[in-house]
Amino acid sequence: MTEFEGDIADSVSDASLARSVARSNEIERQLATDPGRFRVLTGDRPTGRLHIGHYFGSHANRVRLQEMGVEQFNLIADYQVIYDRDGVGEIRENVLNALADYVGMGIDPARTPIFTHSSIPALNQLMLPFLALTTDSELRRNPTVKDELANSDRPMSGLMLTFPVHQAADILFCKANLVPVGKDQLPHIELTRTIASRFDQRYGRATPEAPIFPFAEALLSDVPLLLGTDGTKMSKSKGNTIEIGMDADTTARLIRRAVTDSDRHITYEPEKRPEVSNLVQLAALCLDRTPESVAEELGDAGGGGLKKLVTEAVNEYFAPIRERRNEAIADPAQLWAILAEGNERATAVAEQTLSEVRQAMQMDY
Repeated sequence: MTEFEGDIADSVSDASLARSVARSNEIERQLATDPGRFRVLTGDRPTGRLHIGHYFGSHANRVRLQEMGVEQFNLIADYQVIYDRDGVGEIRENVLNALADYVGMGIDPARTPIFTHSSIPALNQLMLPFLALTTDSELRRNPTVKDELANSDRPMSGLMLTFPVHQAADILFCKANLVPVGKDQLPHIELTRTIASRFDQRYGRATPEAPIFPFAEALLSDVPLLLGTDGTKMSKSKGNTIEIGMDADTTARLIRRAVTDSDRHITYEPEKRPEVSNLVQLAALCLDRTPESVAEELGDAGGGGLKKLVTEAVNEYFAPIRERRNEAIADPAQLWAILAEGNERATAVAEQTLSEVRQAMQMDY
């Protein structure tokens, strides 16, 4: 069998998904007893302000892991802003707002370094040997790249095509062994593991004891996907989001405009009543209850009663987060200092990893 036989699949089989779910559940049990064995990489593209979908889908879990004692690195993926657009937009403002959002949500920069792609040359340099370990067909079958090829009317950029390898470099530069993702991101984790394995097979190790790169695993989120206020996928570009930093009045106005249906009896049936169920789910997340119990309590309150409950729950839940966020954004110098410190810490880690890579490749001269 040659080195590149058995290319990475473009999707995850039911059996593979079941194994990933089972393994994720096992990791959750291990986190409770031995959080120090894990290192996590997570991050965001600074394309706009973070919203409550981001928070419940990812950021609340980051804070949870941090408080458990799990070491984390938090990436602001500024280079990934340019892979599918002509310019960077308001990137400086978006990075600053992301920093404020992180602080507001409870990310502690002293425990969780926050850094940007563009500030860590050694991380990006890992792409070169990693690209040599990846085939063109593997890149084109990656779900993110495949979707871009199928749905974009513009030429594919080289950065977009190699995005899965850049993501692997994000994970491997700090030797993360755990990545919180949704099920649709499992092929990215699989490619990351394959690159780590191929590097070990082709180039060897800096020292004989262990491979340079660990076996990265997925920590799957069990939070259902929140819809936007119009009942479609929540997206900054659609203007259907509730931003984390919005004030209470703006939040209330957006929720009043949210789509429901004509049935006054409130139920939680995501397949039959997606818009109503989405609002029930949002209230349940803010109240730390099950959506079924929220729906039962509302009964015949109708869309107006549902929206009133959701508004109160969201504004109460996010009030302390927004207060901390407002304090942070009022002091931009401190936020830039937080980023500078995070960049320095991430750079030291990346340079150590790159040194080991050069040694394994006999390029340490």
